[in-house]
Amino acid sequence: MAAEDHLAYGDLPNDGRDGERGMIGDTYRKIRGTHSGGIFSSFLNTIQQTVQDFGTEITGKVSGQEIHSHTHTNANCTDGIHSSPHRFGSFADARDGNNVKWYVDGCSYMWAISRALEQARDSIWILDWWLSPELYLRRPPSRNEQYRLDRMLQAAAQRGVKVRIIGMVLSGSKIKRGSILRSYAHTLTPGGTVYKEVTQALTRKYLSPILPKYLHSLLPQQRDTVTFAMTRLGLAATFASLEYAEAENPLISPPLIVDSAHSKHALEDLHPNISVFRHPDHLPDAQTLESSFISSLQHMSLTAATASRLPGDALKAIYGMNEDVILYWAHHEKLCLIDGHIAFMGGLDLCYGRWDTWQHSIADAHPRNLDDIVFPGQDYNNARIMDFSDVQNWEKNALDRTKNSRMGWSDLSIGVLGPVVEDLKAHFVERWNFIFNEKYDVRKDTRYSRLTLQESPQGMMNQGQPSGTSSQSYENTPPLNYQSQPYFPPPPVSARGISGNFDSPSDRHPAMRRFETEAGTATTIMKNKVEARMHQMEGRPDAGAHPFGIGGGMTCQVVRSCTNWSHGVDTEHSIADAYIKVIRDSQHFVYIENQFFITATSNSQKPVLNKLGAAMVERIVRAARAGEKYKIIVVMPAIPAFAGDLKDESSLGTRAIMDYQYKSINRGGHSIMEEVAAAGFDPEMYIRFYNLRNYDRLNVSASMQEAENASGVNYEEARKNHDNTADPYGRGAEAGLANSGAPLTGQNYQNWKTASSGIADRKGLGSGRWDSVAECYMLGGTDIRDVPWEDGNTPEIEAFVSEELYIHTKILIADDRVVICGSANLNDRSQLGYHDSEIALVIEDPDMIDSRMSGQPFRVSKFAASLRRQLFRKHLGLVRPQNMEHSDPNFEPVGIPNSYEFGSTEDQAVMDPLSDQFLTLWNGRAKRNTDAFGRIFHPVPHDSVRTWKDYEKYYEYYFHEAQGVADGKKTPARYQSGHVITENFSTGVQGLRELKDLLSTIKGTLVEMPLLFLIDEDIAGQGLSLNAFTEVIYT
Repeated sequence: MAAEDHLAYGDLPNDGRDGERGMIGDTYRKIRGTHSGGIFSSFLNTIQQTVQDFGTEITGKVSGQEIHSHTHTNANCTDGIHSSPHRFGSFADARDGNNVKWYVDGCSYMWAISRALEQARDSIWILDWWLSPELYLRRPPSRNEQYRLDRMLQAAAQRGVKVRIIGMVLSGSKIKRGSILRSYAHTLTPGGTVYKEVTQALTRKYLSPILPKYLHSLLPQQRDTVTFAMTRLGLAATFASLEYAEAENPLISPPLIVDSAHSKHALEDLHPNISVFRHPDHLPDAQTLESSFISSLQHMSLTAATASRLPGDALKAIYGMNEDVILYWAHHEKLCLIDGHIAFMGGLDLCYGRWDTWQHSIADAHPRNLDDIVFPGQDYNNARIMDFSDVQNWEKNALDRTKNSRMGWSDLSIGVLGPVVEDLKAHFVERWNFIFNEKYDVRKDTRYSRLTLQESPQGMMNQGQPSGTSSQSYENTPPLNYQSQPYFPPPPVSARGISGNFDSPSDRHPAMRRFETEAGTATTIMKNKVEARMHQMEGRPDAGAHPFGIGGGMTCQVVRSCTNWSHGVDTEHSIADAYIKVIRDSQHFVYIENQFFITATSNSQKPVLNKLGAAMVERIVRAARAGEKYKIIVVMPAIPAFAGDLKDESSLGTRAIMDYQYKSINRGGHSIMEEVAAAGFDPEMYIRFYNLRNYDRLNVSASMQEAENASGVNYEEARKNHDNTADPYGRGAEAGLANSGAPLTGQNYQNWKTASSGIADRKGLGSGRWDSVAECYMLGGTDIRDVPWEDGNTPEIEAFVSEELYIHTKILIADDRVVICGSANLNDRSQLGYHDSEIALVIEDPDMIDSRMSGQPFRVSKFAASLRRQLFRKHLGLVRPQNMEHSDPNFEPVGIPNSYEFGSTEDQAVMDPLSDQFLTLWNGRAKRNTDAFGRIFHPVPHDSVRTWKDYEKYYEYYFHEAQGVADGKKTPARYQSGHVITENFSTGVQGLRELKDLLSTIKGTLVEMPLLFLIDEDIAGQGLSLNAFTEVIYT
């Protein structure tokens, strides 16, 4: 996690009142502290007050109008901007006749995308927040080289497919060392890399010396000398204070080079048929500065009094909020369109860290066979320990897999067929053409051109024009004949310095070998049926038919968040309107799974503006007054921004987000729970919050020790050399260099491979069978007490690790009948429309099945019910571990229905979300898991930690590095974060037995959300409040 920017957050002295943090607040305090007393101190106070008054007065003027939430409890905006006749104020109407398929987690989703990319005939359109060209869509990578994303796109381009990509963050294999483009949102907290880069650019490159010099030139020459002197000295003091802080606490040293052109070129250099747009521009160039900022000040007489009436465009330019320079907002959609026929969308980006299976293994050490590595290079990530950094250089991953776990990633996306795809195409075309007109038209590069889109018989967004009679090419190229052939065959194994027959059972991933043994004939039959159906579709006589078939019977509507900066249109917030309307109209329950939960119940919770919370309160109170049994269940991350030690200054952004979330939930006087309680009802009877957490065991057993001793190579050295030899990121072979800079020989890997091939099985520890124990908390998994171990360099009790299971899902399910799934988080950034751009789908399936609700018969949608039950079962550990190499119908593109076991014992356990039996199971398992994790690993947040003193005793005592008193050196922490607190158990074998007995009680990953965490403290910071210009990026 990058350190917080000290220029962005700091105190302003104001007689004990809450200070305002901003670009100059902390530096005023520092200068004033060195010149206390006398005339100069009084002068600084005067200047400080003027600037603070300016910031306060201008807050509502930044947008040129009164700040408006654009979301209301009746789901109708009254600002007069919107004129759409469609439901929720969307640009598109609801469409019948669609087919939608869910993909829980990245393994099946990325496999399905790989299938679709293989069969693309005409076009591939990708709109993504972060795209990693080197991402493997199938695992393990060593046996799926052809399924790396950039290779699949190159293969498609080589056969004539037009590939068009709109990227917010692009990481590429040919980027120079030290160059990277990452948005603020990349680290999920405003303390991240790009936000610091942006602030650095503003302070060093623009605010000093260009801006002060120009502002000085605007000072009136004929005004009274006092005003002139005060204003000029005030400006000088302001910028001097910035330079003072820069000299004392440099933002970034050495300065980073913000240059994403190379990442764009890494894709475009693959083939002329690949075009990439980068948008928005996060750093203003000289031309933008001249036209957007200086021109807005040219006819203004600047004085201290008139400073608060600066034109809105000038302020927007300073703070990166004008129409041309967007510092804080991002294109957050995740959308992939193949041939304009099939779409993939939801919460999953095609980038590092997202691929995962249902069991979410967080260990990836393989002493016996390095080819079993699942997460190569930086794909093995734990942002709580260290965030992605220098992602274009895989060897920069400093996370030691023999000591640290990765962070699991729980997410969801969907595949779509049918008329609604036309609206998704329209959205992409609008965005593409908007960016083309804004940035690329002037370049006159034949690679780039506008897209045209005509309405098909299926229908796209209704613009009041009659539907066309045929679908025309939107790529201006004739459709190509589809040929079933391997488009990018794997490179010869000898070229990678790796040998072995991948078809041999002994060379398959241990998970594959285990599942083949356990699944047997039934799974093989199912797979053969799926493959037969796919081959049947590919061989249809109708040459014009697409291999993935046609739509079905579902009603779907595209909703989105977009505005002028992001899409060239008036603000649309139909996602928020859909959320509010569905919540208000829900009959029995609402299930929300989201990365964030920041919302308001009224106008008293500024700066938070979206009113989803108000809709929840209204619906709960209405149910309570009517005596109805009604539930809202929310699953969200425990820590939304991956902070390690929350007490560190670098975690201010994380604490700010947590503060907003807790004030949305149960604190601050106007939270959801407080409003329900004020109405006279127990809020926990109606709304509950949960997190996810899991554990695993690193295979640092005697098998690893044996291989290290025999090879003379440390495991991590061999692993890095293997990754470079296997070349998963495409740079080692190009450069001809290994990690150390020596010629690429793969000697460490070869030594390890030779030595490890002879290690003993050791009850599965040497064969790969127990490289992960994540199956132990899933259905059918081995009891952890029966899993073998032999001590090597590390005793078993120290090999267990735990981590937050990060929730990135963005979904709402109401009554098992309506689903909203897309890219939007539950916060202002995603919901207001004029911040991040988002897209989602409202799904209603008329295929109804029998179910139960609160013990009574109730008809539910097959799609919504199967999805909600699948999620609940996964969180409760009531699904079997997923096999990454053994595809089933859930791995296939939409057209092959989801496979779900309706009527099974596990399905019946989660069928009725309001039944006492289910609630006992759900809450009981969450409580047991929470208690076990708390005793074993001491994770934070935790309900026992109500003050910072509690935090020191519960967490820092065990995991915080101590500062030496005499020599100033830090002493190591007692335990590595995420490892077992061994002193909570007996010594020796008895302690290990106690630990495993407690671990055996953990089933699934569901845990309670600690609503009492730091409840007696100001979690964001004592006496600190966010600057009016920057606080919005946290909400």
